[in-house]
Amino acid sequence: MTADPTTGATKMEVQTSNLFPIDYAQGRRNFTFAAHTKRCTLTSWVLPGYKGTQGEELALDSAFFQADTNKGNESPLVIISSGVHGVEGLCGSGCQHALLQDEDLLGKAQAAGVDLLFLHAINPYGFSYLRRGNEDNVDLNRNCIDFSQPPPTNPDYEALDALLVPAHWPPEAENELALARTEQIMGTPAFRRAVTSGQTSHPKGLFFSGREPSWSNRTVRHILQQHGSGRKRIAWVDIHTGLGPRGHGEKIHAGKPTQEDILLSRKVWGADVVAAWEGQSASAQVKGPVVSCVYEECPEAEIAAIALEFGTVPYHDFMMALRADQWLHRQAAPSAAQTSTIRQTMRGAFYVDGDDWRGMVTAQTRVAVLQACWGIGNL
Repeated sequence: MTADPTTGATKMEVQTSNLFPIDYAQGRRNFTFAAHTKRCTLTSWVLPGYKGTQGEELALDSAFFQADTNKGNESPLVIISSGVHGVEGLCGSGCQHALLQDEDLLGKAQAAGVDLLFLHAINPYGFSYLRRGNEDNVDLNRNCIDFSQPPPTNPDYEALDALLVPAHWPPEAENELALARTEQIMGTPAFRRAVTSGQTSHPKGLFFSGREPSWSNRTVRHILQQHGSGRKRIAWVDIHTGLGPRGHGEKIHAGKPTQEDILLSRKVWGADVVAAWEGQSASAQVKGPVVSCVYEECPEAEIAAIALEFGTVPYHDFMMALRADQWLHRQAAPSAAQTSTIRQTMRGAFYVDGDDWRGMVTAQTRVAVLQACWGIGNL
């Protein structure tokens, strides 16, 4: 690292300090400005009926960078998405901002004949309010299921909800002891699956799947119909934070849970793509992730997809932040102090305010996108 002679800041600090937003409003401004300067086609889908914490408009913005305007939807497509879990958009927005300012990367994508589609703040409400869930407390990565069928059941979560989100916060010692005993009886893997895999019984509970397609679900499908229709090859990098070692980007297979599908992803991103459904990942296998929409909306395409999960804090701190946020969501009139404290806890659980961490996540995202461009362009 070299020092800036005018400020004394290191090169890494100069590179990362202006890329990552302090909130949703700044992230959206950064993203739309960068998209305009790189001659992307920018489209905004405004979330109806809601405003952000500063009274700002909430929207899912897409930026489309086309390698060859004469080819329409004939070229391979790489999708880079962020903010499926709102608060995680702090990281995803910064990474997308870095990519849009990366002339070398954009030039390589163009040379490979690959189009790029950036989806910023798939969950704008959660991004603004520093929540993981959306405006209806829905976990969007559990929402893209077939609602014409009976909803998936999770009786283990039903038995845990009152312990996970107690009547008082912070939780009392008796509550924590009961929760720890339950985890010991169930075993940690089964306990974590019960908590995180998704549930439909408690609309104000953790990891709620929803009972109908969310606005974000419908909007992403519309975008895929517009930009993915007719494509023969699509790769998707979905940026997440929270799980795993600090700063490490785990490449989690986000496609269909089959050996054929994961082998395709490993052709694109390498042998270190792991499968939650094989018990290899820091994340549990879930039903209804946003990425799964591409299989339904672009059935003619060969698809490779990963969730790029960047570690932040230890698992216990991650879960305590989520539990506190869920408790706050259930309160009719929380105090301003409680609200501020819990939102800052959520921010810290999903975004590390350090230049070393920001440097790690931007570098790994860049590599993953370059691998996607090269891999999907040469299958």
